[in-house]
Amino acid sequence: MTLDELTSRHDALLAARYSGTRSVSYDGKTVTYGSDAELAAAIADIERRIAVLDKTARRVLRPFAVKDL
Repeated sequence: MTLDELTSRHDALLAARYSGTRSVSYDGKTVTYGSDAELAAAIADIERRIAVLDKTARRVLRPFAVKDL
């Protein structure tokens, strides 16, 4: 699955969740989720897959200081 396909599915899932519906249609297919938790799990799964394919996300280093103890 390409990054564009995952992004379009992610957008469809978010739109369904924000509108309060549990049915999502994309690519001529309709999926009905039983609960909001299932929908949230599907969104999290797609976000993980997008993160794997999107190599532009880099680790952020934040310097910090500690006082002498």
